[in-house]
Amino acid sequence: MVPVLEHEIGKLTGIASDRGVQVRAIPAKDVVIAEWVRFKCRFGCKGYAKHLSCPPYAPSPRETRAMVNEYQTAILLRFEGVPGHESFGPEDIPEDFHGFYRDLILWVNTTVHLLEKTAFYDGFYKAFGFGGYPCIYCEECIAEECEGVVDESSRRRCRHMDLVRPSMEAAGMDVFATAARAGWMLRTIPCKDLEYGKVVHGNITSIGLVLLE
Repeated sequence: MVPVLEHEIGKLTGIASDRGVQVRAIPAKDVVIAEWVRFKCRFGCKGYAKHLSCPPYAPSPRETRAMVNEYQTAILLRFEGVPGHESFGPEDIPEDFHGFYRDLILWVNTTVHLLEKTAFYDGFYKAFGFGGYPCIYCEECIAEECEGVVDESSRRRCRHMDLVRPSMEAAGMDVFATAARAGWMLRTIPCKDLEYGKVVHGNITSIGLVLLE
């Protein structure tokens, strides 16, 4: 690894650490991209088509694969826990739980954006980040407000166009497999009585990614 890249990774690791985030540098080729991931978004996720960071607005696996192939180095970010909710159980989670995880989603996505922006202004002009979860910069995304045909052109009305990045899973990245290649073994969290969203504990690990060069 060239010294300037090592220095940048060290700098970004320090910034992330100050925000309580772990970092692993990985080869970009270790980012696992699969077609099946998008099916999890299209069938089973309540956020589908409601956020500009999610499908169908996010890049397809084919587009993501082609883009990632243009990079050599990435950093993987690991976030532990849920800010604002040190411990909780299924009874604490509202039916519309997107807002319940607001601080977590902002933690992940603002960190990804900060590291991408820092790398960019340090000369790594290709830097690009992928966050996690449906975007929550707005109380309600413009995509959810719009009625009728779901269309990419809705993006031009985004209130935070400079901040929004696709989530890893939305772009077809297999987060579990990618994390495993970095030595982080993730597990799904059981839900009470198999009810959607009613996770039995708050020991949640979240993952983000920044492609560097």
